[in-house]
Amino acid sequence: MMTQGRGGLWEGTRRKMLWFFLTYLFLLALPCTGFLPNFWSRVLTLSWDSKTHQYITEQAILNVTMENLNQENHVEKTTLGRSFWRAVGEVVKSNAAMDFLSSTRADPVYHFDSERVNSSIVMLRQFWAQTLLSVRAKEYQSARHSLGQLFHSLQDFYSHSNWVEMGQRSIYLHLLQPEEPSIPVAKDDTPTCMECFSVTCRDNLLPRLTKTQQDSPLLTTGYFSTFPLKPQGKCSHGGILDSSRYMGAKGGINKDSTSPIFSPHHYLHMQAATLATEATKSVLRDLKDTVGHKTFLRLFSVEQVPALVFVMDTTGSMFEEITAARLRAHSIIQTRAHNPGQPGTFLLVPFHDPEVGPVFETDDPDQFMMHMENLIALGGGDEPEMCLSAVLLALTHSPPLSDIFVFTDASPKDAHLFDAVKALALEKQSKVTFLLTEDPSYLKDSRRRRRRRRRSRKPLSPDRFSLYYSLSSLSGGLTIFTTNSDIHKVSTIVEDNTAVNKVTLLHVKSDQELMSSHSFTVDSSVKHITLHITGILSECILTNPSDQSQSLLRERRPLADLQHFEGLYRITLLSPIQPGQWKLQAKSDGNLTFSVIGDSSVDFLYYFATVTNETHPGLARVEGSPVAGVPAFLVLAVTGLTPDEEVSFSHVMLMGADGENIQQVKLNSSSSPSSSYSVEELVGWVESVPRVPFSVRLLGQDSRGNKLERVSTEMIQPTQVQIQVLSLPRLVPGHSTMVDFEIMNHGPARLFSLTGDDNYGYFQKKGNHRFHVAEQGSFRGQVELHTPATAQAGVTVTLTLTVRAHDSPDSNYAVAYLTVIPPDPDISPPSCSTAQILSACSSNCSQSNWSVSLVVSDMGRSGLASILLQKGEGILTLFQIPPPSENSMHGAKPSPNQQQANMNNRTTGGYHHHHKARLEKGDPLLNVSEWALDSSQPLWVWYNSSCCSAQAEFLVWDTAGNMKRCHLTSGHQRQQRDMSTDANRAGQNTNTGLFSFVIGSTVVLLALG
Repeated sequence: MMTQGRGGLWEGTRRKMLWFFLTYLFLLALPCTGFLPNFWSRVLTLSWDSKTHQYITEQAILNVTMENLNQENHVEKTTLGRSFWRAVGEVVKSNAAMDFLSSTRADPVYHFDSERVNSSIVMLRQFWAQTLLSVRAKEYQSARHSLGQLFHSLQDFYSHSNWVEMGQRSIYLHLLQPEEPSIPVAKDDTPTCMECFSVTCRDNLLPRLTKTQQDSPLLTTGYFSTFPLKPQGKCSHGGILDSSRYMGAKGGINKDSTSPIFSPHHYLHMQAATLATEATKSVLRDLKDTVGHKTFLRLFSVEQVPALVFVMDTTGSMFEEITAARLRAHSIIQTRAHNPGQPGTFLLVPFHDPEVGPVFETDDPDQFMMHMENLIALGGGDEPEMCLSAVLLALTHSPPLSDIFVFTDASPKDAHLFDAVKALALEKQSKVTFLLTEDPSYLKDSRRRRRRRRRSRKPLSPDRFSLYYSLSSLSGGLTIFTTNSDIHKVSTIVEDNTAVNKVTLLHVKSDQELMSSHSFTVDSSVKHITLHITGILSECILTNPSDQSQSLLRERRPLADLQHFEGLYRITLLSPIQPGQWKLQAKSDGNLTFSVIGDSSVDFLYYFATVTNETHPGLARVEGSPVAGVPAFLVLAVTGLTPDEEVSFSHVMLMGADGENIQQVKLNSSSSPSSSYSVEELVGWVESVPRVPFSVRLLGQDSRGNKLERVSTEMIQPTQVQIQVLSLPRLVPGHSTMVDFEIMNHGPARLFSLTGDDNYGYFQKKGNHRFHVAEQGSFRGQVELHTPATAQAGVTVTLTLTVRAHDSPDSNYAVAYLTVIPPDPDISPPSCSTAQILSACSSNCSQSNWSVSLVVSDMGRSGLASILLQKGEGILTLFQIPPPSENSMHGAKPSPNQQQANMNNRTTGGYHHHHKARLEKGDPLLNVSEWALDSSQPLWVWYNSSCCSAQAEFLVWDTAGNMKRCHLTSGHQRQQRDMSTDANRAGQNTNTGLFSFVIGSTVVLLALG
């Protein structure tokens, strides 16, 4: 199913170029505070103090993360660095994409528009269920994607509905908790707004939809544009971009910004933003309670050391390589064992011909070492091997920003996967380094012919490793040709690159035979600097900022120590390391690659962006590679800064592959760190994206006036073609799914081919799909994925699409993460119904108690799973059957031996084989799924506490991961609260008890006067 658009792309590009230029000039005249990565929305709406989706999302994640760290007393020793902000950026990116993707930007369900409230609520709960599925499957990137979608729609509710106008000052719990009270939505034939003839619309909602009328309130949301068509008398979204504002009732109610031009209810923007922030934080807290604080921190890459990722050729000639990897892993694990923080992720992908995998992934270093010990070199023999398939698996399973190390002596048999591997490496900003113990050039030296050779049925090509070299070059890794005898020493590069807080100061290659010269800058924050040089040096001179030089091949000191292994030079700068510009001069008969790394928390992330002026004005990230020869914004986030670090950044330099300067881009700071965990945001204007591959070097000054530089190692590949995935459907076992895409040709009319791949083999019709695209035209189509009936819910399918021109090197890629969900997921949380409240609280709280009995049941089909006492100083007692008498639920605190017996879910006395357990605050989560409960079977709960602790809260989960917060309050406190509002009701509450019994799974409450 393909469609093609012609002619309009170039005109749109010209308009965008004009917008870029005029807006950038306008911004230069504004204070720096106007330059935020989301500043485009604020500029176009003329609302500098507006709270955007990005701001709300970032602040909520930061606040809840800090709450979590405060509870664990980890704040002082935790740095929220590059990995954390990359994870947050993925959530923000998914959030913003809801306004930019053609499949979501105009759909009212995704934005709580056009009174599609009930459908939007269903979708919100689906996003929540999908997030839980992904987190439980450790598919964290997919979880962050669905979380961003959830946040966007949730935040839109408070801006697009009349919730604020109703006088509500707390969040609408029913959106994600079905058992909470709901407010009906106005029917299609119920008018909701009055006419408004000005940009600011005050009191244009009918009384029943505002706080002026409290009886039988109704919810409404504004209609946007012409789909669906707004009925007469309904409210519009409003603002200059909404064509429905001219239809009766004229005006609008949106609170998206503080600008009356775009938001008729702009005067309520801050109240809506506050509620949206609280709602976002509430979701994050529920998520943390549901998955646990350690998993929550891992979701956002907090306290995570770099992953250790090995791709191992396990054919018979690889004994030394496997031994080297094993020893290196053991050394890394030993080093991490003596340092605070989590051990990180360990991942191993074995391969030979024809098998690849299985992937072994664990967080347990002992399990990883045991698996490495059991790895043996066996079988295989013929060139080539399935190396790229294994690298693709490693990229799929490893976190973003990983270093992947490939040990092999064979060329790739699966060269057709190169585009997919390249796409995933660039999308995840992961580096791939190859350690090769076979080099055609070495065969000329008879001293090197003693190494074991593979049997080959045909002559081996001298450039058969070229794909490895290309992949390492564009991803920022290295390709090292070494020998079996030196692989143990060469593998020290693994430890060098997987230490915490590694930053890159220089990464270039040199193909010239003359002396090449490169420089790198050391600032006061950088420690432990190591240089890696691959190739064969004939001369190498290192010069410090004081012009003191050392010939590294001839002298051992005073600036650095050099270790030379076959294929690798490892150079360590000696302390004290002088800040300033260092120079490295080198000469070789062949290719050289230089990499300089050091220890520092200060690093950066970046992306290219273009303007969008459609339904939601803003700055949209460029997916894949940027378009060559056109203007773009470059947005950077500098991470790891603290308030006492007075640093400034002036510009970035776009550098070619050999380190040459291509283009300077001036930067404007959009913010300054407000706390030790903030991020500095910078924006630059690229007048014309270079037409050759380039990397990004960030330049500035530290607090001592020393130059500060950081380098991104990946090589950006400018192109004349773009591809975008337009829809991200859920995958259902046993069904086929269509994924929409669009290709935009920024060059002449020509033939293109599309290839696709995924990590589970669901992609149908593999191979090249050819089609012709007109000059400056576009092409839309679909690809099909078939999910087998046996697919496991929660897994993420990583789909990679690559488009390539037939007559030029132009190519580009798109990566999509699709989640497998059950056909009919359970999204209903458990419930807790109060059965009885007994309170004898007096003025001396320490001498009196209060208690509550409840019935806990699951509203869905999954059944109860676990319970945790979150707040309260009392004791929570659980029964599988109704307790025989009230006295059995009272009593003193059990002895330690009794507590242990209870925690083992064993009972004594007359309960026979029925389970009973007691919980206190601080006890671990109690797994009640082991009690073999029927999905409809409830539990009986009794909570008893001193009156000095008048409130409590426990959490209940079902086996689908849905969670319910059950709040408990003493009858005395409830009485006081009721007396403040209604004395007669309070008197009734004081003398009223509750008696409950169960019919089937329905709890019936009877009031006894």
